[in-house]
Amino acid sequence: IVLLKGAALMHVLMAFVLDWLVGDPKGLTHPVIRIGQLISWLETRLYCNDCRPSFRRVAGVIVVLLVLAVTGVSVWVLLQAAGRVHDLLQFLLGLWLFSTTLAGTSLHRAAESVAAALLKRDLRLARDLVAQIVSRDTERLDASGLARAAVETVAENTVDGITAPLFWGMLGGAVGAMAYRAINTMDSMLGYKSERYRDFGWAAARLDDAANYIPTRLTACLLPFAAWMLSLDAQGAWRTLLRDGRKHPSPNSGIAEAAYAGALGVTLGGRSSYGGEIQARPTMGIGTVPLDAAAIHQAQRLMRCTTLLFALLMTGISFFLL
Repeated sequence: IVLLKGAALMHVLMAFVLDWLVGDPKGLTHPVIRIGQLISWLETRLYCNDCRPSFRRVAGVIVVLLVLAVTGVSVWVLLQAAGRVHDLLQFLLGLWLFSTTLAGTSLHRAAESVAAALLKRDLRLARDLVAQIVSRDTERLDASGLARAAVETVAENTVDGITAPLFWGMLGGAVGAMAYRAINTMDSMLGYKSERYRDFGWAAARLDDAANYIPTRLTACLLPFAAWMLSLDAQGAWRTLLRDGRKHPSPNSGIAEAAYAGALGVTLGGRSSYGGEIQARPTMGIGTVPLDAAAIHQAQRLMRCTTLLFALLMTGISFFLL
């Protein structure tokens, strides 16, 4: 386990705070962009449209292994090189790399921009903004549909963008957090059920499900407590989580969404359009509160509180592991 002795204890909470205060670095190439470029490069060389499905699955496994190996080794080498210069440089580099795997501030800013556009009743702008953070079609979404898309994104990315990197960073420092980010990026680029990626992206999608399994359930346990602290519906969060959490086709996404729906008193899920194709997913939550800019603001508050509790939990676990 990399950096677990002492450094991981401080890295978990400090990386969370650094992301909260600063967000993604300006003027610097984000490590995740490099990971995405590597994935695209490997896809162009290993994807075979005319090959058998089994061959495409093997090619997808090779992509996963190569991306993880390159990512993990690169971060480890950088940290070792920094450590040869000075221990403080190694610590600061690890902290910065760790913080880039977190997307709390980016998520907050994206959702805030959508809420602001809805308050101004500028649906055209709101649709453009939502299209930047979701994969569904947004051209025909009304204000409620746009708010639902934003809240669902906040709910899903509470795990993908914050608590899961914190969990794997607690176990493996910057190397663990960056390896998780590589897994999540592969899933976002390859893990579709389309004709092209059904087989080629199978390994990336399954690995992402496995990597998110424990962080998702830990996050779900904290969401009702965060709701209680914010005077939201904590009982509704528990009730909806237990009743609707497994309705989503993803083994993980529906759990966080159900807890959010119950805490906010809204209905999530339902019909959405992806690439012109309508997909009907089960609904989560009763929906006593309208989906609007106010719901987005409440989702942001719930995300911030839940992830802070998670960061404190991971810091405490790191402390007891020392």
